[in-house]
Amino acid sequence: MALQFPLAAVLILLLAASTTTTAAAAQALPADCPDKCGNLTIPYPFGMKEGCYLRSRKEFFINCSNTTQPPTPYLMKNGNAVVTNIFLDEGELRVLNYVGRDCYDASGRNTTNSPWLTLPLPYTISDTKNIFIAVGCDTVAALQGYRVGKNGSRSFTGCMSVCDSLDSVDNNSCSGAGCCQTHIPSGLYNLDLSLGSYFRHSYVWTFNPCSYAFITVKDQFNFNSSSFEQLNVTKQLPIVLNWAIGNDTDPCDEAQHREDFACMANSNCINRPIDGSVGYLCQCLPGYEGNPYHPGGCQDIDECRAFNPCQNGQCLNTPGNHSCSCHKGYKNDGMNDKTCIKDDSERHSKIVLLLMVSLGVTMGFLVLFLGISWTCWGMKKREFTKLKEKHFKENGGLLLLQQLDRHGSSMRTTKIFPAEELEKATNNYHESRVLGEGGYGTVYKGILPDDTMVAIKKSKGGALTQSDQFVNEVIVLSQINHKNVVMLLGCCLETEVPLLVYEFITHGTLYEHIHKKGSSLPFELRMKIATQSAEALSHLHSSISTPIIHRDVKTANILLDDDYTAKVSDFGASRLVPSGQTDIQTLVLGTFGYLDPEYLQSNQLTEKSDVYSFGVVLVELLTSKVPVSRDRCLTSIFLASMEEGWLNQILDDGIVNEGNNETVKKVANLAKRCLRVNGEERPTMKEVVKELEEISVMAKHPWGFNANFCEEETEYLLRSVNSDAYVVGNGEGDCSSSGLTSGTTTAYDSMQIEQLMPHDGGR
Repeated sequence: MALQFPLAAVLILLLAASTTTTAAAAQALPADCPDKCGNLTIPYPFGMKEGCYLRSRKEFFINCSNTTQPPTPYLMKNGNAVVTNIFLDEGELRVLNYVGRDCYDASGRNTTNSPWLTLPLPYTISDTKNIFIAVGCDTVAALQGYRVGKNGSRSFTGCMSVCDSLDSVDNNSCSGAGCCQTHIPSGLYNLDLSLGSYFRHSYVWTFNPCSYAFITVKDQFNFNSSSFEQLNVTKQLPIVLNWAIGNDTDPCDEAQHREDFACMANSNCINRPIDGSVGYLCQCLPGYEGNPYHPGGCQDIDECRAFNPCQNGQCLNTPGNHSCSCHKGYKNDGMNDKTCIKDDSERHSKIVLLLMVSLGVTMGFLVLFLGISWTCWGMKKREFTKLKEKHFKENGGLLLLQQLDRHGSSMRTTKIFPAEELEKATNNYHESRVLGEGGYGTVYKGILPDDTMVAIKKSKGGALTQSDQFVNEVIVLSQINHKNVVMLLGCCLETEVPLLVYEFITHGTLYEHIHKKGSSLPFELRMKIATQSAEALSHLHSSISTPIIHRDVKTANILLDDDYTAKVSDFGASRLVPSGQTDIQTLVLGTFGYLDPEYLQSNQLTEKSDVYSFGVVLVELLTSKVPVSRDRCLTSIFLASMEEGWLNQILDDGIVNEGNNETVKKVANLAKRCLRVNGEERPTMKEVVKELEEISVMAKHPWGFNANFCEEETEYLLRSVNSDAYVVGNGEGDCSSSGLTSGTTTAYDSMQIEQLMPHDGGR
């Protein structure tokens, strides 16, 4: 079954679970305040009528609708979220949320719904109890929302799922073949789901005409091939919301001095422990039970009646506690008065005598102990040596040695750093030294004993693929010696996870300077960076004995030093091209928005895949827009603007003027050629470098641009923004998508929208 239970069974179990709340913990206010809506118990501070919920705060109002049988509880007066359970101690409640759908008929027409949810403070969507899931064989799903306590910042995440038949569906696994999932950001009080399709389900329509996306409780959904039919009839699934007292950051040390402090007698105030949440919760003190928000407070637990804690004695109940009065022949154990132990005074005297005798014997064994300790020290030293050898093997040391022997003199010698030196250089990998995180590791800023600053990449442990990725990056970088490529200084293999040491690039990433720094780079500087980056890629493709395909060219992987010299980085996904080959059959790996559509369709990786990604970088430099966002797909809009003659409308106003207008058009034409769908029609990186250098020279001589700005005729897979193609967010445009045909087998590893975290400089 696709779900753990059919929908009806889920609702019955959820509603039934609400009745397990103890009577003490579910008290409503006295008098005429009801505490039941259908099968749900409504505890204070929640209530179903004026005066029955906390201080008349409307966000704690439960609207009990009698239009159904049994009655249905909704969150707040005008809300449409059905409440299925309320938890006082955890500060949580469960509601039902709608499943998003994007369905197509045989002719390709679609019907879609995009569920949204907006909550008032103090409600947020639990990131620890929920997960975002998308189901379908031609599916891209996106989730965006706004976070509490983050200056109202917007968060964006998503995933995609591809398969071409029911046989290719990965049953009981939600890893990209028929189903994908990802964690949701913390502190969301608002969310908006959207769905799209690359091919309108045309090649999977017979068994999967719809895509689905939803947030639900973790472990609530188990995917298999029957999930397509199950989700077709499932309208809502449960999610967990966090709640607290107070609608802003309201720590207990401030709240407890207010007249409206919500924690009553015999209770404690605790700050909301979830990142991004606000307010505080109340919990009964140990030894008390009940509803800590109720005016009556928490009530003492009579341990003597509830259970028999005093063996060999009489139990005496006290407020919040109990004590034991021991029977004759027994006594309290001296540590507390809740346990009775046998009174063995004579036995204790014998024990003291025995200890004195043992002391003499112990002195006799002291010399023997020292000898054993010396032996153990030697054994531990040998074990430590074996452990380092074990780490060397697990971190790909043997594979690295094989590759070093295979590539021979074509590789540069790298320094082997001691683990202790790198620990000291990074202050034991303190979080303040983190420069950024990627798919395969975390990068730290390090200071070596000679005061040289370096960037230290610490691989993520626990997977063989991480060791392979580490070895791949060492092999690739050891064969490169170019001024516009980040230099590998050395590595360390004897730690639990492998480490790489690079030169430190001080000025961050090109992505940050274009999209985050708040300052516009001049056009001439952008062209300098583009030319240097192209030179580095051309060097990889054609100037070394074994060509290298970078496979993840993007602005986040182009670093800048203090002089704004470009340094291409992050070769974890790169591939060496064997002699005599022009392409490599491999799993699709890269960053969404930069991926070559021909590579995405055929799994054939070529040097022209880097050319396509570099074309996207050129478009970013011209427009200062991100490749993928909610309301647009940059390559689609750019190509449409070139075709329709409104290029100036999408260019960055800060870099275009009458003096460089023709230069900008030349660069735009070059980017257009790099973005051709047919890789054979794209220029090589060597040709790109030559053309960029010619453009830079001609830009200094205004008479050099007499030629007309002409559009080259070519057929693009990407459509214009007026078409019906899909853009992540609202269903308009298209974004470096391939025309996958029926029967194509495609796998995805680490294909995600990835953003380098800015932390105090570059790598």
